[in-house]
Amino acid sequence: METVVCVKHVPETAEADIVIRGDERGIEEKDLTFDINEADNYAIEEALLWKEKFGGSITVITVGPEDANMTVRMCIAKGADKAIRLGDERFEGSDSYAIAKILHAALKDVEFDVVLTGIQASDDGHGQVGPILAQLLGIPHAAYVIETEIVEEGKLARVQRELEGGLYEVVEIELPAVFTIQTGINEPRYASILGIRKATKKEIALSGLDDLGLQEDDVGEAGSKTRLEKLFLPPVGERAQILEGSPQEVSAALAGLLKDKGVI
Repeated sequence: METVVCVKHVPETAEADIVIRGDERGIEEKDLTFDINEADNYAIEEALLWKEKFGGSITVITVGPEDANMTVRMCIAKGADKAIRLGDERFEGSDSYAIAKILHAALKDVEFDVVLTGIQASDDGHGQVGPILAQLLGIPHAAYVIETEIVEEGKLARVQRELEGGLYEVVEIELPAVFTIQTGINEPRYASILGIRKATKKEIALSGLDDLGLQEDDVGEAGSKTRLEKLFLPPVGERAQILEGSPQEVSAALAGLLKDKGVI
């Protein structure tokens, strides 16, 4: 089972004080800690489970600066075999479409059974790279995958997808294919100390714009379909109204509020 896992090096912002940059097109990153994108961590674990069951190898690939080596090395420490970093200053400003083009250029001549990505990026909330990459590669894809089963000697995958409204569906997809993995599909493992030591000595292949055969107008803002104009914190809204009294009084007051707001 030859698996490629696309990962992203992202800042941890859940408990950090976020400061918008002066140009209002990004956040100040100097005091933030970076790690693997949460959903990508589940994608790595799914690939590791396949490797343990079917054999084969795992290639981790990322688009990012030199600091992103830390994230791919941690994937190697867990059991991935190879790592590729696609890094070039001219990639700056690339949207999901341009990132998918960069990944496509690196993977179009690679033999694989499945490409995995996380369902979305925790920094910008986008979840488009996986489906766009599948389209560029000319292979099928499934998004919001919460369960996988490889059947027919690796020629077919049966996956369960999470849909809107609490619904699920099971689909069979011919391989090769791209799957975007939902969090909770498995329990990501921790890297061992020995694995971390070995990963520090592992070579990470680096490819830039020229190595991938791309032009400058293929990437960055010039090669993107969208452009981030402004980033801002949400405005503070009205505070919650606490209703007090007996259940009957609270029910009557709530019904009145809903009626006044036009809900009922």
